[in-house]
Amino acid sequence: MLVGVDARALATRRGVARYTRRMVEALAALDGVAVRVLVPGRDPVEPIPGVSMVRTRAPSRVVHGAGAICGFPRVDTLLGDDVDVVWLPAPAPVAVGDPYVLTIHDLSWEDRPQDFTRYERLWHRVARPAALARRARAVVCDAPAVAEEVSARWGVAARVVEPGVDAPPLASVGDGRAKPYILFVGALEPRKGLDVLAAAWARAALADTELVVVGEGRAEVPGAVRLGHVGDGELHALYAGAEAVVLPSHLEGFGLPPREAAAHGTPSIVSDIPTLRLPGTLRFPPGDAGALADALRRLPAERARLVAELQPPRAWTDAARDLLGVLREAAGP
Repeated sequence: MLVGVDARALATRRGVARYTRRMVEALAALDGVAVRVLVPGRDPVEPIPGVSMVRTRAPSRVVHGAGAICGFPRVDTLLGDDVDVVWLPAPAPVAVGDPYVLTIHDLSWEDRPQDFTRYERLWHRVARPAALARRARAVVCDAPAVAEEVSARWGVAARVVEPGVDAPPLASVGDGRAKPYILFVGALEPRKGLDVLAAAWARAALADTELVVVGEGRAEVPGAVRLGHVGDGELHALYAGAEAVVLPSHLEGFGLPPREAAAHGTPSIVSDIPTLRLPGTLRFPPGDAGALADALRRLPAERARLVAELQPPRAWTDAARDLLGVLREAAGP
């Protein structure tokens, strides 16, 4: 079976790029599966072993913008007539022929449009996610809560395929920071609740503990040590050495950082929303800086209990097998 993938995200450093790369790697490693990905433009992209990559001279915005408006070029055409099914790892402006499978991670652009720039709101209108979902042979979501929202709002039945989690290196140890630290990992965007984190951190007044922020974006976190984008090795070390990961999001379609932290034996402090109600987490009401500050102060006394509650991570191989089942059904006989 030959699976084609709209892999434009691989040229970025956002969460969907990490998700797409890991899922493509795992799909390509399965017996009887070949994967061919489309990455328009000439931005450097690290090759994926066993995966063929189709590039175009025109950049992604030109290729996919024209496709969304004019209906061509289509992803399946660019990938080749021998592709059995196309997988779209996220809603985006695109032209694609039948059959295809669409993954929807969240409905943030509908729930919190104020968090997006004018360009981003226009981008979502051009993408027409609801129409894209209704035309798809199958729709996949990361978590039941999002699948239920997609069904209720768009009348589209969605399957749940939970992503995997990177296994830590066997010798994974902390990064050797001089002080204990609380770690945030993610896009620096309003929906991540970074304003709540900043206010809570000031209130908690943890004199001997640092707040370390990993990620890129336009939001600021006063009082934090900001590292920007880091490589996989450094990220593993940061997870392993943290006292806890903090994720104060107003909305999450899945929430990978708490799950990645758990794989390293590190607990998390998270907003009390459906996708983040995980073992080994301290939870607080979304948007409540006072409650988050209290959780930060309580962490030392409760950390041992939280670590004992952590569960083994889900492998990307298992996630890929589940997705492959949906892709096979969509491809038909």
